[in-house]
Amino acid sequence: MRDRSIVEIKQYLHEEEVDEKILKELAQDPRKGVQQAVQVYLKKQAKDRILQEQFLTMKKYELYYQSQGKRYIAGVDEVGRGPLAGPVVAAAVILPKSFSLLGLTDSKKLSAKQRAIFAQEIKKQAVAIGIGLVDSEDIDQMNIYQASILAMERAINELDVRPDHLLIDAVPLQKISCSSEVIIKGDQKSISIAAASVVAKVYRDQVMAEYHQKYPDYQFDQNQGYGTAGHLQGIKEYGVTPIHRKTFAPIKDYLEGGKDDGIPTS
Repeated sequence: MRDRSIVEIKQYLHEEEVDEKILKELAQDPRKGVQQAVQVYLKKQAKDRILQEQFLTMKKYELYYQSQGKRYIAGVDEVGRGPLAGPVVAAAVILPKSFSLLGLTDSKKLSAKQRAIFAQEIKKQAVAIGIGLVDSEDIDQMNIYQASILAMERAINELDVRPDHLLIDAVPLQKISCSSEVIIKGDQKSISIAAASVVAKVYRDQVMAEYHQKYPDYQFDQNQGYGTAGHLQGIKEYGVTPIHRKTFAPIKDYLEGGKDDGIPTS
């Protein structure tokens, strides 16, 4: 390896799985650039090992039920309970046994860029994906908890493949005929639920970005309907829209008390 340039060695370490003999040889190379490249490689290897361990830990539910003869295991999760506007969205995702995507976890722990990349890869690998949506009008009629359940049921019913078992984040579903397990903080413990979390989040963000084109004064492309200062200022100046949840404070207070009531001034 001594006859290779630093650029060539960096490229080699980036593209190849390096055996111990070559790594020891590189570690003895006196060139500072080579030493830096080796350290970058070792740090990446250590990070990959941690991600691999995390991934295997998050597959334990899937592996257990697969060992019990369950072939199609769907992870189910919802997003959008807290916003003042827009729908609640759920996703159901069935992953193949061979599924691999290091770094996949709860969508809230990922950046928007990471979620977009992961969602694309999940769609490539998934056996089936179902999306369920409940709009703001129905949320107001039935309450957000029941709307979340309905969104999950709709997502499951949209699956092209009938699941043998469900892994559900936090919420028990009574109307689904197949077996299921409810997992608290499931998006951090089950790879299937994490996948559903990411798919649902990316889908809902796209919905809110489209609403931003229709209602540009509320910054829905930035706040996704949550009660940020810019969103509240939009309500104060322009009132509520058809996609606002009218049973949610401060929207409810605003409607009951007049234009300025219930909306913070700063």
